Order: sequence, then C-alpha cells, then structure tokens
Amino acid sequence: MGTRAVGIVSIVLSLAACGPDVPQTTSTLNDDAITVASFEFPESVVLGEIYAQALEAEGFNVKRQLGIGSRELVEPSLERGLVELVPEYAGSALEFLASGENIATSDEELTHARLVDAFAERGVDVLTPAPAQNQNGFAVAHETAERHGLEAISDLTAIDEDLAFGGPPECPERPLCLDGLESTYGLEFDRFVTLDAGGPLTVSALRAGTVDVALLFTTDAAIQENDFVLLEDDRGLQPAENVTPVVRDEVIERHGDRFVGVVDAVSRLITTAELRALNANVTLEGASPERVAAAWLAERGLLDPRD
Repeated sequence: MGTRAVGIVSIVLSLAACGPDVPQTTSTLNDDAITVASFEFPESVVLGEIYAQALEAEGFNVKRQLGIGSRELVEPSLERGLVELVPEYAGSALEFLASGENIATSDEELTHARLVDAFAERGVDVLTPAPAQNQNGFAVAHETAERHGLEAISDLTAIDEDLAFGGPPECPERPLCLDGLESTYGLEFDRFVTLDAGGPLTVSALRAGTVDVALLFTTDAAIQENDFVLLEDDRGLQPAENVTPVVRDEVIERHGDRFVGVVDAVSRLITTAELRALNANVTLEGASPERVAAAWLAERGLLDPRD
C-alpha cells in the first residue's frame, strides 16, 4: 500500500462520525455482519446493493458502506478489514495494486489470475467474475454504422481520414484512448474534438454529428438511450474490466461455500447489457439504487418481491 493511499485513508477515517457513508475506524472482521462497500459512482452503488440484498435474502447479516469514495480509499479499507466485500473492476484493480505496471490485459482469464495473485498477499479472495465489463468503448451513431457497415474498431481503417473523433482533453496521449487507437489500429482521424470523459458533451456531440466516433464507457446508459453502436474492440486494446467481487479471507472462512454460492449466482447474471440497463434505471429514470437492485434480483428469482 502506498504512502499516499494510507494518508487518504487516515484523513477520511478520522471523519467517520460525519456520516454513514464513511467507513468506521474499527475492523468489521469480528462482528456478525458482512460489510459491503462500493465506489462513489451510481453503477458501483447499484452493484453493492445487488450483492448486499442477495446475501440478505439468503439469511446473511449485511452492513452497507456504499458510495464511500475512490479506489484509493476503498482498497486500503478492504485490506484493513474496515469493509469486507467490494464489487471491483478487474483490470483497474490490478493496475492499482501493481502500481501502474500495466499488467492487466484484454485476456479475461489471465487478468483474473493476476488479480488473484495480487490480492492473495493482502488477505483478500477474488471470486468468480461477472461477464459485465465497464471499459473504455468507442461508439458511433446508428446511421453511421449502417452507412459504412461498422461493427468493429478495425472497420474504421477504411474511412478514418474522413472522420472526427471526440474524447476528453487527455485522450490524445492516453494509451487506452486516441494514442492506443493509433498504435493498435493504425487509425488517423481527420481531426480530434475536445469533449468530456464520456459525459453529456460527448453524447450531445455524437448525437448531433459534430463528431463521428467518440469515447464512451461500455455500460453507459446513453448508448441504449440514443441507439449508439458500440464498436467491438477486435484487437484487444482495452484491458479486461469484468465486475469481480473481492472479499476478505475471513468472510469465506466463516461462511464457506454457502456465501460463495450466493455471490457467484449473482455474478453469473450480470452482463454488460444488463449493467447498462441498470444504469439507465438510475441515471435516466431517477430510480433509487435500492429499488433498482431489488427489482433486478426479483426478476431473476433471487429475491422474493414481497420482501
């Protein structure tokens, strides 16, 4: 754990009395509950709720520390036993633990195996990943895809010199953004348009035709809402980012296969398309993460709708 991460944790934990979203300063490992945590963005909160409610439905005592902050806070909190279960993203977690050594790859099995090794010395088990991945994605309008027969990123090579690409200011220098598109796919767009990081500016520009190709995250509800076409990363530029529950060893030692079975049963059902729809429920329709999680679980027979 880096000095900076420890400093962040120490500062935030000293403010634990300020509200329920900040983890407690004492270990949760010896209490009777499983403390589920998440990062501070809506998708992560929904995922935390899904796992928490699924466990509660099977009789487990669960506490929540959802939306508590960035990985710089959440991961050290997991190591210290302040929280016990976190729905992680495989590639990003691995890069964080490896201090930027870029050992995450597009190979899902290899990235998972490396994540298992990275967490093993920290007292954390890595459970079965979900099919869902929240990655950098590159999207075009439906009309553009139909006109040019676009399905994969490599299909852009025949027309890239006539297209405008939109992304955040740092995109041209980032290996997983424009720099990577140039080096991995050989793409040379007509121009780059500075937008935001997959936010409303990007969505508006792609919808209006100001740009032809844009960076969006693969679970973004705007893809579904606007009928954008997400191009397949057919040359494996992006690292695998499967939603992957990570849990303190002590939880598995205490609860065993019954606990793992519940978590794995949930993970198997979370696809990228499902996660995109869940995000739409929260960000576009204004539903609460609790209700979205409960409805999703009930539809799949993992929660009694009368509960």
